[in-house]
Amino acid sequence: MPTKRRETLDPDVVASIAESMLEEGQLTPIWVREDGKRYVLVEGLHRLEACKALGDETIVCMLVQARKK
Repeated sequence: MPTKRRETLDPDVVASIAESMLEEGQLTPIWVREDGKRYVLVEGLHRLEACKALGDETIVCMLVQARKK
């Protein structure tokens, strides 16, 4: 994970989202953009990390067109 993103990651928010996902499922998809043969996260870092914490191997996402930052 890039350092910039790691600095903005709040473990308490991840835990809260993970708990919500257990109760209600994933309500909001993450946003990704295509970058060659891979996908790059645009929006939804905490949701992604919450899914990882729960051991999920898939996540609901929306493919968007976004400029590189």
